[in-house]
Amino acid sequence: MATSGSTNFELDVADYIEEAFERCGKTVRTGYDMKTAKRSLNLLLAEWANRGLNQWTIDQTTITLSKNIRIYPGGTLTMTVAASANFTVGETITGGTSGATCQITSVPSATSFAITIPTGTFSNGENITGATSGTVTTLSAAVDFSNVQNTIDILSVALRRDNTDYSIPRVSRDDYLTIPNKSTTGRVSQFFLNRLITPQLEVWPTPDNDTDQLIFNRLTRIEDADTFINTFEVPFRFYPCLAAGLAYYLSIKIAQDRTPVLKALYEEEFDKAAVEDRDRASFTIQPGYAGLRFNS
Repeated sequence: MATSGSTNFELDVADYIEEAFERCGKTVRTGYDMKTAKRSLNLLLAEWANRGLNQWTIDQTTITLSKNIRIYPGGTLTMTVAASANFTVGETITGGTSGATCQITSVPSATSFAITIPTGTFSNGENITGATSGTVTTLSAAVDFSNVQNTIDILSVALRRDNTDYSIPRVSRDDYLTIPNKSTTGRVSQFFLNRLITPQLEVWPTPDNDTDQLIFNRLTRIEDADTFINTFEVPFRFYPCLAAGLAYYLSIKIAQDRTPVLKALYEEEFDKAAVEDRDRASFTIQPGYAGLRFNS
């Protein structure tokens, strides 16, 4: 018999909800059933973020460092303006109406700045003035923090200088706090991720030029379930885990008698998915002969 030749099976939000209700021995009857199930689905995705089960959302991000600036956004943060010419990298810019401030870390285009996380909130359409250059321009759009706020964690970081990449180790909050002189300048050799709502990368030593780049792999949020026709940015091998997890979450509300069984099934599916989603690398074992004595 001929096979289907198809590999595009995919479930949308409504399909997952229907599957989960059936596993609970129920059927979807009201609009509220759909609403409460969608809420549970988004909470399940948040739980996956806590477990680190979304390797497919790893994003490699590159930011350019700026001399004498040691705190950077944990992602890409830009400001769109009428014109960015004549502004100076590293200078502080101030909103004429809001009084908000930040520093320019690079100028990626003729109409944008890469910036540090602002103090205060810039107002769309206000004038922006550079403290060093005295240049004035107009803010063309509100600053969008979503790229940075989607960062869950940073997995690895490298510093690129003169086309050579150097591995940068991560240090704890306490270790970073106890660095005696954080204003020391040089080639960045370590970082601390301050996991705020808008995460910050704090580096040391403070950069000594405007050309070094940080390249980092960051774990980002899975996109939400917004409408019932949405599909998910989830690989097909995770479909069983997602369906089992939603059924377990719903059972707590509508079928407590099935909760133990559905929880066990969810954990089983989760374990299988987590094992499949791990990093793989070649592993070689080579025996050592030092200290051995051979008879001739």
